[in-house]
Amino acid sequence: MKQYANAIIFGLAIVISSIFLGKAYTDRTKTEGEIRVTGLGKADFSSDLVVWEGRFGAQNKDLKLAYETLKHNKSVISNYLTDKGISQDEMVFSAVNTNRKNRSLYASNGNYIGEEFVGYELNQSIQIESKDVDKIERVSREITELLNEGVQLYSEAPRYYYTKLADLKIEMISKATEDARIRAENIAENSGGRIGDLTSAKMGVFQITGQNSKEDYSWGGTFNTASREKTASITMKLVYQVD
Repeated sequence: MKQYANAIIFGLAIVISSIFLGKAYTDRTKTEGEIRVTGLGKADFSSDLVVWEGRFGAQNKDLKLAYETLKHNKSVISNYLTDKGISQDEMVFSAVNTNRKNRSLYASNGNYIGEEFVGYELNQSIQIESKDVDKIERVSREITELLNEGVQLYSEAPRYYYTKLADLKIEMISKATEDARIRAENIAENSGGRIGDLTSAKMGVFQITGQNSKEDYSWGGTFNTASREKTASITMKLVYQVD
């Protein structure tokens, strides 16, 4: 009976030893640690909103006459833009800015002797915001036609925006996350393991650059407004456990 019990104990010892040896071998061949990957989400898009600004002015020693000239110039500009298909609701005129202009006077020996009043300078700006990007682009190029009517409008370059930027950002995050996951799976597979739980996810900087431009990415994010055609990109940094 005693010999029979010893045999059972000996057999159990062999089985238990085999289990522990097998687990030790599995653990030895198992890839440990974590995988850190960075994924990129990228998309090209066309701006659907344009903002265009210009400024005009008038000068005269008589403040009232300067204001009348400015008022006339504003009317000419407004009528011109209306004829070009821009509605009054799209035109936003700023308040009038008034400056008193003086000229420095110097004696024949070069010494400063005072100032002379030369007139009042009045300035006003106009801003147009529209979703009709083609129309505003065309008008901004043709605005020098106002010179034929004796009015000079100093035009700034149009600025381009995208009204669905929030939706685009969500799409970019999804693409970047998927790209990072695929990278992690490839790394794990090539090292003989597989990815486990996601332990960390950190969004990188959202960048908007002009298509085919030489713009550099910025640590703080680039937000291009000069180009109508743009490229959006974002990175996602993920950390996976390795099984």
